[in-house]
Amino acid sequence: MMDVKDCGGVILTAFHSFRIQADEQKHTADNRKATYQRIGSMSLSPSAPERCVSRESMEDYWSEMKNIEEERQERPEELMERASGDEAELEEAWLQEAGLSTLVTGTQSDGPAEALLSTLTRSQAAMVKKRLDNYTQTLRKRNRQPMRHVRDVFSTPDASSELTPPISPNGQIAPKQPQWNPPKVPPSCPADTNGSSSASETILLSFDVAYSEEARAHRKGRECQDCRRIRKDDRDLPRFQIMRPRQGVTLVSDLSSEDLKKIGYISLIELTTFYDFLGIEMKRSRVVRSKARDSGIFGVPLTTLLENDQKKYPGSRVPLVFKKLLSKLEQTGLQTEGILRVPGSASRVKHLRQELELKFYEDRFDWDQVRQNDAAGLLKMFIRELPCPLLTQQHLPAFTAAQSISSLKHQIQALHLLILLLPEANRDTLKALLEFLRKVVAYEEKNRMSLWNVSMIVAPNLFTFRGKNVKQEEMHGAVASAQLVRLLITHQDLLWTVPCFLISQVRKMNEAATGKKTPTSEKSKLRLLKRWNMDKERERGEVTDLRDGVIRVHAPLHAKVSMAIQLNAEMKARDIMARFDVENGRGSRGATRRQRQYLFEIGGNIGERCLDPEAHLLDVYRVNPHCQWVLKSRLT
Repeated sequence: MMDVKDCGGVILTAFHSFRIQADEQKHTADNRKATYQRIGSMSLSPSAPERCVSRESMEDYWSEMKNIEEERQERPEELMERASGDEAELEEAWLQEAGLSTLVTGTQSDGPAEALLSTLTRSQAAMVKKRLDNYTQTLRKRNRQPMRHVRDVFSTPDASSELTPPISPNGQIAPKQPQWNPPKVPPSCPADTNGSSSASETILLSFDVAYSEEARAHRKGRECQDCRRIRKDDRDLPRFQIMRPRQGVTLVSDLSSEDLKKIGYISLIELTTFYDFLGIEMKRSRVVRSKARDSGIFGVPLTTLLENDQKKYPGSRVPLVFKKLLSKLEQTGLQTEGILRVPGSASRVKHLRQELELKFYEDRFDWDQVRQNDAAGLLKMFIRELPCPLLTQQHLPAFTAAQSISSLKHQIQALHLLILLLPEANRDTLKALLEFLRKVVAYEEKNRMSLWNVSMIVAPNLFTFRGKNVKQEEMHGAVASAQLVRLLITHQDLLWTVPCFLISQVRKMNEAATGKKTPTSEKSKLRLLKRWNMDKERERGEVTDLRDGVIRVHAPLHAKVSMAIQLNAEMKARDIMARFDVENGRGSRGATRRQRQYLFEIGGNIGERCLDPEAHLLDVYRVNPHCQWVLKSRLT
């Protein structure tokens, strides 16, 4: 048995250990604070990109980082997500995410590799060759034999000189497919004489040409006018305006899930090519995965939350608790001074979090007890504690790398491609967040939250660096990430559109995939032959209509379910919508309650696309003559 003297010695030793640990934590916190302040002064220097960042905004950023650090110290240490040192694994992951996994596995698959390769531009094909070549060489260094050498896939000595021949999954060169010739790239802009942009300048963004083709001049060391523009304060930033294509502007929500998946494949290849031309290294990281929670609210993956929500509310695209927090803030917090900036009570936020975990899905949680600043704290906590960051772990380095792009236009283009790369759940949740942040900025006069204030506070929550040993350059990068948050808030409408050049490649990809489908059995052959004969009969019956540009629009929810319409050069989708409204007596009391109908092109060389009301139908008809035209409600 320990006597009183020994017991006192143990207690005294423990007390000294506790004091030493407390002093170390205080010293670490003081060092972090000094580092943040030093970084803040660096960002306020004349040479820093964020010239318009005020000291108040920097103080907001430091306060947010301090709150995050204090919150982390109360929780068990998380597993650190680290970059893999295995270059071959990173290249293989890139090829898999780009839909080209069969190039390294050599297995027969229904994947899109064959069709995808046949639609790449020269620059994109050169990038795929470069990544595959790097993968092959890395395996050779490790004395591992690759499934196929890069020469087996790209038969030409220089993939940049011509489009890549399609390759079948078994390693054989497939018959030549119809190739997509990208529009000619306009000559690079002459250098700006004064290197600045006027306050009222509007920059037109064209979606017709791949961004990498526009940036080709950088490979030769030239610099376009876009790269010479300097950033000014919010009021002097140039405005971006989309050059509206005749086929109409396409939103992410306008396309089918299958076509969006193909958009993601091409976007990754395009982004990597784009960064390569700009001289930016496209880094990727491999996550050390830990077991995620499958129930509850905080620390649960977005996909799991949505699966649980959809059992009760089918069609949910954003986690219900996230929408509730945003709704609470919109109802009572938009006019509250310092909303997002002034933290709520730590004890109240902790209690509310526990209450939400226990009562939210039982509909017993009392939202009236939640104060505005506490709701803001819960919102930021939800984002930080996602097992996978909202911007995804694999793409966070690419988001961070966009900070080093000198041209504001090229930054927008990089963010545009990155948004298209995000998983559907992440993209929809980010969209809901940005729409809310735009409302916060709109009430700046009352809540005293400027665009920079909001960006500085949100940036540390989106660009979260895990672990205790955060390097100074990482913290400096997090400060610079506020510029990206600022662009995401300001240009969110533009970023959720799909460029025409990507849709054109998807169309060609679908055409190539359709041409390669072969029957695998006698029964399949007979079924295919029967369908082919039926299609031929239908084409013969409608040949006159096709020659004359006549389409048949189906409207199953209207009284008049079908209508033949003669197209002309100026007819738009809204004209068809208006014609059906007139034919079905829209404008009556009963009709006004009917959900609005939109015109869709379905099938042919696209899965499904909701047409922009301003789309010129004759142009759509020419690129997809075999589609069906359907008037129906769109899913929201």
